[in-house]
Amino acid sequence: MEKGQFKIFRCSVAGIDAVAAATKHSFPRHTHEQYGIGVIHQGAQKSLSGRGMVEAGSGDVITVNPGEVHDGTPIGDDGRSWKMLYFDPHVINEVAKERDEFPRPVIRDVRLASAFEQLFTVMTDDRTTASALHREELLLELLAGVFREIDDPLLFQAIPKAIRRARNLIDDQPTLPVTLADLAEETGLSRFQVLRGFTRATGLTPHAYLTQRRIDLARRMIAEGSSLAEAAIASGFADQSHMTRTFVRKYGVSPGAYAAAII
Repeated sequence: MEKGQFKIFRCSVAGIDAVAAATKHSFPRHTHEQYGIGVIHQGAQKSLSGRGMVEAGSGDVITVNPGEVHDGTPIGDDGRSWKMLYFDPHVINEVAKERDEFPRPVIRDVRLASAFEQLFTVMTDDRTTASALHREELLLELLAGVFREIDDPLLFQAIPKAIRRARNLIDDQPTLPVTLADLAEETGLSRFQVLRGFTRATGLTPHAYLTQRRIDLARRMIAEGSSLAEAAIASGFADQSHMTRTFVRKYGVSPGAYAAAII
């Protein structure tokens, strides 16, 4: 991206804006109506935030709260570049009802920066086949890091039976779309608790578990003689190419090669 360039991406979810920028510009004090989470990619900047004077460099996660007065000045002569996701307040409130403010303006955490990049990609790349469940998982994981959620001790008491209900809901109808809200309603847990508890109990996020159940179903159908296109649609994938990518990732061979070897 050229210095001084801003790019606004079309986002796949209403209420979320995506921006990438590279500039030497010094921003005067201003506010946003939205929550913002981003990552500095190159260079560094200093800013007076509502939470004090801070500096952020390459790889750092940066945040801003609605109505928070802040500015931004590059450190050095080369400017800086970053990506940001801006969330309408209702988007954050729906998934993190118990929190209303990001506590830290700068977070140095490689895993959190990677979680942001994954979310930015699925929100802005029209070629992705990310489901609503996957997008919600990525958002919750990012927010958990930003809020630095402390594990709820009730998880260890309530989860085994509750997570079995969540897993059974997926097992019974793996071809149907499911959201974390559906699993939360089924279990009586919050969406954060479902995501954390399900991952602990199964070793997979709900989205990864659902994908595994679908690719298992597709494999069985192919083994029984279904065409690849039929197996893809009947097992809940968006299309044959989506199934093929998942099949190769899970089994190490293409579904066509699998079919030729087994039929």
